[in-house]
Amino acid sequence: MEITMQCRNAEVPEPLRALAREKVTRVSRHLEGCDHAEIHFFEERNPRIADREVCEITLRGHGHVVRAKAAAPEALAAVDRVIEKLEHQVARLKTKQLRRSHPRPSAVQLDGHGPTDDAEPDTDDYDAEPRFVKSKSFSIKPMTAEEAALQMDLLGHDFFFFTNADTSAAAVVYRRNDGNLGLIDGT
Repeated sequence: MEITMQCRNAEVPEPLRALAREKVTRVSRHLEGCDHAEIHFFEERNPRIADREVCEITLRGHGHVVRAKAAAPEALAAVDRVIEKLEHQVARLKTKQLRRSHPRPSAVQLDGHGPTDDAEPDTDDYDAEPRFVKSKSFSIKPMTAEEAALQMDLLGHDFFFFTNADTSAAAVVYRRNDGNLGLIDGT
């Protein structure tokens, strides 16, 4: 597996490099076909932020991208936190893959009848595949990114989907965690 490591405005110390490489290799063994990993370290510059050391890891392979980001007071703790998140995401991905290839039979399929009153309720609802619970449709008029940002603020949403008048493509304007705005423009 190819692992690239970067640190913004500094060099990654060798002990941190070795630890991160070892832990990412261990996690990637659980994800079949993982052939590339990117590890980014950077430090938050705001002195009011206690968890200043940030680690972001992206695993790629077989059409899957698994990404996690975590912050801690020290870089080693940030690596531990991000690995914990990656392990959780890889486990969820493997569970989804297994359910697609080995679906569980429902109560109707087991006995040929519908579920009975004495049948146990399914307690695995939190592990079930997400489903669409709401659908909206609305007309979209072409507008600039600035107009879309204004509309987003008027609606009180964190994002707004629109047709970009400049490119005639679908676009999304969104509010970032730092309070600024972002634009995703399809081409």
